[in-house]
Amino acid sequence: MPHFTSITYLYIMNKEAQLRKLLDDRILIIDGAMGTMIQRYKLQESDYRGERFKNWHTDVKGNNDMLCLTQPHIIKEIHTQYLKAGANILETNTFNSQKISLADYDMQPLAYELNVAAAKLAKDAITEYVANCQLPIENFFVAGAIGPMNKTLSLSPDVNNPGYRAVTFDEVADAYYEQISGLVDGGADLLLVETIFDTLNAKAAIYAINKYFRDNKKEKLPVMISGTITDASGRTLSGQTLEAFYISVMHANPVSIGLNCALGAEQMRPHVEELAAIAACYVSAYPNAGLPNAMGEYDESPEHTASIISEWAKEGWVNLVGGCCGTTPDHIAAIANAMKQFKPRKLPELVDA
Repeated sequence: MPHFTSITYLYIMNKEAQLRKLLDDRILIIDGAMGTMIQRYKLQESDYRGERFKNWHTDVKGNNDMLCLTQPHIIKEIHTQYLKAGANILETNTFNSQKISLADYDMQPLAYELNVAAAKLAKDAITEYVANCQLPIENFFVAGAIGPMNKTLSLSPDVNNPGYRAVTFDEVADAYYEQISGLVDGGADLLLVETIFDTLNAKAAIYAINKYFRDNKKEKLPVMISGTITDASGRTLSGQTLEAFYISVMHANPVSIGLNCALGAEQMRPHVEELAAIAACYVSAYPNAGLPNAMGEYDESPEHTASIISEWAKEGWVNLVGGCCGTTPDHIAAIANAMKQFKPRKLPELVDA
């Protein structure tokens, strides 16, 4: 056991050291939207169910995370498309893979299994891709995606009962703890707490991360944090300004902090600028492909998205960029190609008091 522990420690430290070295050297690329790509396959209820869940007692179409079990070749294929487009970091297909969100399909017991399977799929995609292309594997990472959950700790779901909460902090932390366990066991290289609209949910995720590694006496994986500014007010859904959000989560000592979702790149620009001015760590940004149209679809071209993100890079604001809702491998390829001409944001020099 001591031998295994030392090897595990060295591997984790090496991965974090490799990540930080790359971030100092160039702008890294995060993959694009998983849901957008899944929609292209036009899957039906039976496709989601597969053989294993063909008699499941609830409808499951739309439960994209379960495709890691029923259509793993599709998820792996999407990962590979993003790698070919230039992504360094693959997010696992686990945005809703914790028991609170899975309750919508009565699939709570599958949470751990889904996370293990998703992490392995992303890891396998990287292993095969680098072998086929003869690339250095240390340039690629699996980010265990930890989504915001479909219940919030800061807001009441009942407008007539503002004091009511549909879930407790302990319940949220417990759900995240199980998800983290699966992601780690599946081989994730880092953990990405993303699309945060309620900082208290994010704090529960951070608490669960720290508790998991403490309980299991493992060296903690690098943590990335990404919040969501929901509108022109510059605040999260739970009412925090960007600076307040940043201060609220920095105790997690994340490798990076950033923004994703909700806004397109044009609308996200002032918030990326603000974050770059205050962040003591690396900065990430992966916007939607513009704002959704009347049909809920995204029309922004890869070239337009890449041109806006290029402005951020030219100003020296970012270390990691990619795409969220509506983005495709074409968007990621355009972004990756554009970033080659820019240097990454430099970390601020910390001055001793």
